[in-house]
Amino acid sequence: MSTQLSQIAKKAKLDRKARFTSLAHLLTPEFLKETWGKMNRKAAGGVDGQSAEQFGKELEAQVQAICRRLKEGIYHAPPVRRVDIPKGPGKVGTRPLGIPTAADRLLQRAVARILEAVFEADFLDCSYGFRPGRNPHHALQALRMQVVTKKVGQVFEADIRSYFTRISHQWLRKMVAHRIADPVILGLIGKWLNAGAMQDGVITYAEEGTPQGGSISPVLSNLYLHFVLDLWFEKKIKPTCRGEAYLVRFADDFVVSFQYRQDVDHFQQQVRERFSEFGLELAEEKTRHILFGRFAAVTCLRHRLGRPETFEFLGFKHVCGVDRKGRFALIRIPSAKSCRKFLARTREWILHNRHWRRWEQQEHLTKMLRGFYQYFGLHHCERKLNWVRQQVQRQWISALNRRGQRRRTNWARLKDRPWFKLPFAQNLHPTV
Repeated sequence: MSTQLSQIAKKAKLDRKARFTSLAHLLTPEFLKETWGKMNRKAAGGVDGQSAEQFGKELEAQVQAICRRLKEGIYHAPPVRRVDIPKGPGKVGTRPLGIPTAADRLLQRAVARILEAVFEADFLDCSYGFRPGRNPHHALQALRMQVVTKKVGQVFEADIRSYFTRISHQWLRKMVAHRIADPVILGLIGKWLNAGAMQDGVITYAEEGTPQGGSISPVLSNLYLHFVLDLWFEKKIKPTCRGEAYLVRFADDFVVSFQYRQDVDHFQQQVRERFSEFGLELAEEKTRHILFGRFAAVTCLRHRLGRPETFEFLGFKHVCGVDRKGRFALIRIPSAKSCRKFLARTREWILHNRHWRRWEQQEHLTKMLRGFYQYFGLHHCERKLNWVRQQVQRQWISALNRRGQRRRTNWARLKDRPWFKLPFAQNLHPTV
């Protein structure tokens, strides 16, 4: 973080009611170039057709032009290029993705850095998404500590229906203005919200939502749920609960743990009303509460309910289990959905690149598997991850048999070949 951003963050932390009236002066050519150095410079181009690589070659002239337009008050936010991407294996339909121009993406990210410096002091510990120094593993670790060490007997899991496309612009502007009073920054955010999306030459404008794909969308969407859910839960729900209650949120994915059933029922009713007030809605088919925790197995046995139910969070299936000493343990394994999604990616890559040399294929598949292991390599996950590894090898064998008129091969012939070996899974996050 730059010195100026550090000073802003310090002031925001010391004075929780301070409103920042002068921030646009931070958007200098030097700040924009520093921001560009932290961004993905291989991103796709927007409606102007200019790629990030082309923009980078003209970086000095481009940032000077951006700063000049900002200073003269004539900066215009171009529409994003809308692309519909498949939702994933097993799902029907597409998800809209808004791709801004390289220049607009740079300015969005620069403003997002300023917003992060201001609002980081306000965000609560229960929030883990789109925040510096936090990642999904921190959220998983917090949830595990709550379930294992706290008085947790019920878990409420929910899904917000089409969250990113239902954010109210009116409410979002009020939330940003809670801390930001600089008219230039507020004006830029308003322009981006109203920029519209271009698809097949036609521009459409939305009265709600932030376009997925914009550099500023993550911090704005996180800020929205900070006010709608996090603060409300901390100030209004927890004090009224009979027992303990905990919230863990990563972006729009959240899980709430309670000690008593009556607190879950109360929260379920209240959260629907709260979300409705801000234009949001729970997906009822994905919303439920279950018995879960240290005493769930005993309770289920007493009431003849079978085994405790499971739930999914951040790609992991959470299961009530026991360790080798018979003590309660929270077991996390990659969910079936996560495995299907990864195997669909490997299958597509193998089929499209089966003409590559075998050693080259092995090198790329190794990278894909290591990336999968890097996220899912937790305790209790090795067996499932090695099963995924075997499925990748079976896909590979199938593709090799389709390369030509050669004799078909099989597992017995290839399992000992050096070029066919793929890495085994490991526990890469022993403390999570």
